[in-house]
Order: sequence, then structure tokens, then C-alpha cells
Amino acid sequence: MTPPPKAGSKADRDALRHEMTAAGCTTDQIATEMRVRLRVRPREAWRHALGWTLQETAERVSSRPGPAVAADASLVGKWEKWPGPSSRRPTLQVLVALAAVYGCDAEAILDIEDRRMLPENDLRVLRHRAPEQPSAPLLVAVVPPYDPDPVLSAAAESATWAQWAEATNVGAIALEQLLADVRTLAWDYLTGDALALFGRTRQLRDRVFALLEGHQPPRQSADLYVAAGYLCGLLAWMTSDLGNLRAADTHGRTAWLCAENAGHDGLRAWVCSTRSKVALWDGRLRDAVTHARRGALVSVGGTVGALLACQEADAWSVLGAADEAGAALARAERARENIGGEDDIGGLFSCPQARQENYVSAVRLRIGQPHDALRATETALALLATQPVRAYGTEAQIHIAQAGALIDCGEPDGVMSALMPVLAMPAERRMGPVTQRMRELAATMAHGPAGTSRATTTARRSITEWCADSAPRHLALSSGEGVG
Repeated sequence: MTPPPKAGSKADRDALRHEMTAAGCTTDQIATEMRVRLRVRPREAWRHALGWTLQETAERVSSRPGPAVAADASLVGKWEKWPGPSSRRPTLQVLVALAAVYGCDAEAILDIEDRRMLPENDLRVLRHRAPEQPSAPLLVAVVPPYDPDPVLSAAAESATWAQWAEATNVGAIALEQLLADVRTLAWDYLTGDALALFGRTRQLRDRVFALLEGHQPPRQSADLYVAAGYLCGLLAWMTSDLGNLRAADTHGRTAWLCAENAGHDGLRAWVCSTRSKVALWDGRLRDAVTHARRGALVSVGGTVGALLACQEADAWSVLGAADEAGAALARAERARENIGGEDDIGGLFSCPQARQENYVSAVRLRIGQPHDALRATETALALLATQPVRAYGTEAQIHIAQAGALIDCGEPDGVMSALMPVLAMPAERRMGPVTQRMRELAATMAHGPAGTSRATTTARRSITEWCADSAPRHLALSSGEGVG
């Protein structure tokens, strides 16, 4: 006999929802029952009544038409817990967005504790608010009281509003420090521990999100959106490296929203680069090309133009489109020759020549030009040797491309020597893209002309053992679902 599901578990919630739905209960009634049985806050009860995860709710809120609300799973969880510990107060706009996706009135997702803690103005707006329309602005019709001197009163109102408009929750020095912290994270990720840096990046993103939920002049809001966009871009890159491509794409969409709100072309281009990278490793190759081309349409300085062209070439080469890949590499070379200005952030958001040669070697190898690929890896490794900061992920991929080129050039005995720096990497540095490239190399070796040679067999065995101890695998085993 199958034991009943544990009380409060997902299976228990699903069973209750199905039973009540079959009995003709409304979502409101199911949410009420969930709240009573599970003893949860009303916003969480509504989510369970619909059977959504935190991530699914965040995606619906972020993609909802109307005023933009940036959300992720962690932020939705904090909104649900408020006003409890480790929570965040949902703004009026957030409450309206949540109610819209849940299909209820905003007051339905509040209880007496919420009402005690919410500002009186927010409660007044919610009480007078009309039912949600697809893009209805948050306006309230208020009948003004009798005013014996409307001229003086109007002037006083303007003065009061001016004081509010002039106030800010963030100053110029604080904004400068935030962007400096973003630059530090982008550089540290090239050489540091990915999971520790993920935590630091997430904390800084939450600080910026909290500031954006407050009040500042539009120019400072734009600067905060730039910082938030780069931080979400970093989280997207890190999350994909740690093996969760779906969550990475969510960060990418939020980063794009921030770039649009800031009106910042440089951020737009780098977000397109990040989203192209995520799409490539997720197997959405046409999307990878589209994102790269979209970013290339933005006219900005720095090295992002070269990187976007390289990424387009990378996607075309995986698709087997040699002519398109070659044309994209040519555009990358022209972009490098015409670079104007410095990269705003640098680190991960930069494309030095060694990084470009890494893409060249991988593309040349895929389109059947192993000798050109081998020369590109030699150039890349020579350039890396002169750089003060050597990105271990890029360096590992160059060595893997070198090993693949040696095989295709008929020199399998040099493969193990080329791979030794990669095989010596500690497990916490074996990110998803590097692990995938190693698996692809092993598959190529197995089907190549020297597939049964002693050198090839030894290399394949070493690669198999190495891939079994990767960072994404460790994270999945420790957390159950990886980084979100």
C-alpha cells in the first residue's frame, strides 16, 4: 500500500488542489484552504493554489505586460514571507503584478499582518484601485476637499512635491562604489571560485534591487539599472557555467529589462553576448545567432563587437554552416582592428585577443580546418602567457581545442600533453562549458582514425574520469537542483 504524501509536501499540495478543482472549487477557495492547512502567508497560498514554483511565478511576473517588475525565485520567496524574517516588503507595483498573474484582486493576497505593516497610502490606493487591466497605470480618482485658497494650496503642493523629488536613497559616491564593486566581481570571476563569487554577486544585486524599490532622481535610477543589469548578466553567465541554463536565461531576460530601462547601449550589447552564450550551450543555436546579431546592431566602443561576431561564428560552426562561420570570424577580426575606447566593466565583460583566438580555434576545428585551429591555439597560449590575469576557463578551452586539432592533424600522441593543464584543474573549476568541450573531444576521439590507439584510449579514459568530478555535478548533488 502506498503511504499518503507527507503533509505540506508538493505531492500533498497537488493532491489537495486536484481534489478541490474536481469538486468545482475556485482558485480563491483553494488558496484559502492552502493557507489554513499549510499555515503559510496569503501570497504563498495563492501560488500553491495554482501549482506554480517560485521560478515559474517569477517568470510570469517579469514577462507580464504593463509596468516592468523584475523578479526571480529568491525575490518572490522574500515577498511571500514578508513581514517575517529574511523577507522583503512587496511594493505597490509588485502587489499589483502578483495579483494580476494570480488572477485576483491585490487585497486578496494580503492579510491583517500585511495591512498593519503596509504604508497607509498603499492601502488607500489598493482600496480605490479599479480591477487590473493589461497595461492600466496605477492611478486613483480622488475628489479634492473644499479649499478656501486654492492658489496658495497649489503652491504648497508643488513645494512638497519638489522636496520629495529632490530626495534620494543613494548618492553619487554610493553609485560610484556600486559600479566599482561590479567591476571587481567581473574581474574576480576570471580566476576565483565560481560558487563564492555567485553568492557575492547575488548579494550585491539584491542591494541594488532594494535601492531601485526606493526613491531617487531618474538619472540615478538609470545608473542603478545599469549596475543591476551587469549584475544579472554576471549571474546569468555564472549560472550557466554551474549547469542551470534555464535559470541563466531568466537572469538574462532581467538583465535585458534593466538595459532597456537604463537606455544603455553598452549594457544592451553585453547582455546580448551573455544571452547568446547561454543559448549556445542550451542547444538553441539559432537563438544564439539572433542574440549575437542583435547585439552587433548596437554601436558601442570596447571589445564587445569582436566577441559578438565570435559568438555568432561559434553558433554557425556548431550548425555546420562553414561559410557563415567564416564570414563571422572575418567580422570579428575587423571589429578588433577598429576597436574604439575601453570596456566599461572589463573582466568577464571584455574580449582580449587571447579570448578571441579561443573562439577562432574552436570554429576552425569544427569547420574542418585543423591546421588553422592549431595555429590559433598557439597564438592564444602565447598571448595568455603575457597577461597578468589568466582566465582559467578560457585557457582550459584553448588546451582542449589544441588537443582536438592535434587529433585531426594526425598527431594523437600529443593529446595528453596538451590536456595535462586541463586534467590538473581542481573540481571546483571544472565549469559546464569546459566539461562539455571535454565530452565532445572524447566523442571525436572515439570516432576518429586513431580511435583505438593506445594514446587515444588513455586520453579518453582520463577525460571520462575528469568529467565525473565537475563543479556542476558537485553542485547538483549538494543542492538537489543546482543554482537558480
